[in-house]
This record gives sequence, structure tokens and C-alpha cells, in this order.
Amino acid sequence: MFNRIMSLLQGTGEVAQNSGFERVQVATCALLMEVANSDGNYQLVEAKVVNDLLAEKFNLAPDAVAELIGYSQQLREESLDLFQFAREINAHFSRDEKLDVMEGVWRVIYADGTLDKFEDTLARQLASLLRLDHKDAIGRKLKVLDEVYPDRKS
Repeated sequence: MFNRIMSLLQGTGEVAQNSGFERVQVATCALLMEVANSDGNYQLVEAKVVNDLLAEKFNLAPDAVAELIGYSQQLREESLDLFQFAREINAHFSRDEKLDVMEGVWRVIYADGTLDKFEDTLARQLASLLRLDHKDAIGRKLKVLDEVYPDRKS
């Protein structure tokens, strides 16, 4: 899979011709990893949420998820901004799929039970980069909060 991702990002070979889905996998993973690392403390519970989200969203086996995360993490660290990843998602995902990514962002943020100011700022930035309405992005946040803290309204 690593070689396929490399050729796809370099725009060479057979993979590049049918690459929309795989580039969007890398982009989605990179954004989730950015969120998971945004508070400076990448925890095991966040890693599990990222793994589960990627496996479910893209129907990937555990070894493929691990390889995707490793490559996306490297690409994320080398990147100057998040726009390139958001652009890929915007180009290939519907509004509902982008809202699913936003919901994943909130799941990663609340995996450790806290919302840190850096995470909150990043979530707002990502909603904007993904061209999502603030109300819809907050709706996904509230959905996750209702699941994580079912008694919070009491």
C-alpha cells in the first residue's frame, strides 16, 4: 500500500489515474492525525478512535490502517498547512461525507474527555476549510457530546 500511496501522491503510474479515493484516504487521515496531535498529547484512546474511524470509513484491514496512519503522519509533519488535505476532501466528498469527517474530528477531540483550546480552534478552522456551515459543524459536535456524555443535559 505504501508504494501505491507514494505513486499516487507523486502523480505517476496506474494508481494516479484512479487516485481520488486513495488521496482522500490520506487527506482524511492527515486531518484526523492533526486533531489527535493538536493538544501536544497523542493518547492511546485517540489512536484507537482514529484507527476505528479509518477502518470503518474506508473499509480497511488493521495493517492497511496502520500503514495509512504512518504515511499520513509523515506527510502531515512535512506539510506547511492543512489546505492541501481539505482541498482533496472538498474535491471528492459530498457535504454529508464532509460532515462525517467533522464528526470524526469531534470524536477524536472528545476521546480523552476534554476539549482543549487548541483542539477547539483547530475544529473551527477545519470546518471552515471543509466549507461547512458553522451550525452543521456544531450539530456534529453536539451529537458526539450526547453520545460521550448522555447525562450532560440533566
